[in-house]
Amino acid sequence: MTESVSNESGAASAGGDILLDVVEVRVLGVLAEKEALTPDNYPLSLNALTNGCNQLTSRDPVMSVTEDAVLDALQRLAQKKFVSEVRQAGARVSKYEHRMRMKWSLEQDKLAVLVMLMLRGVQTAGEIRSRSGRVHDFTSVADVETGLQFLIDKYPPLVARLPRAPGEKEVRYMHLLSGDQVPERAADVSASVAGGRQDRIAELESEVARLRAEVERLSEQFDSFRKQFD
Repeated sequence: MTESVSNESGAASAGGDILLDVVEVRVLGVLAEKEALTPDNYPLSLNALTNGCNQLTSRDPVMSVTEDAVLDALQRLAQKKFVSEVRQAGARVSKYEHRMRMKWSLEQDKLAVLVMLMLRGVQTAGEIRSRSGRVHDFTSVADVETGLQFLIDKYPPLVARLPRAPGEKEVRYMHLLSGDQVPERAADVSASVAGGRQDRIAELESEVARLRAEVERLSEQFDSFRKQFD
């Protein structure tokens, strides 16, 4: 189940009628991340980009996509002017670079905020700051919040602030590149945690009942054994 986000400005989703699927978002996010982390190896080859998409760390969710799927996503992104193919002199393979910075007129701090949301899903400003690493070094959470507000205020907006759920202390944010539907995983996180706790409690109660029955059985056996010597 998903829930809809009401954007504070009342604006349409990012890019107007241009929405990106999950593979396109992952591809763009990886290109922007690697541009900052490994500039000597940027632009990226198809193989390097696929490996980045399938990383087991710094990704949420973890994905497993083929080179063919990444290439298809690159072709769609190129048509939408989000990606450019680069043919370097003497290189045997094509390489690819993102155009988000020019597409949306983003400075590196704003781009870093967006990239963190693209690669790691719904997060708080504090989580974005702690995870941004070498993509951009934010000196404070307030700097992240400034970047988030800039992305919220753009037209169309690129980021949305989620309604604070009961019991939550911090506001969470999501990107709008795939529309304004909160991912089920994020929308139901509280229910999932609560459900997991209930399952664990039921499991423990069952284990306690089993142990009690075992103690009673052993007690009866001991009583029978003791009576043989009375």
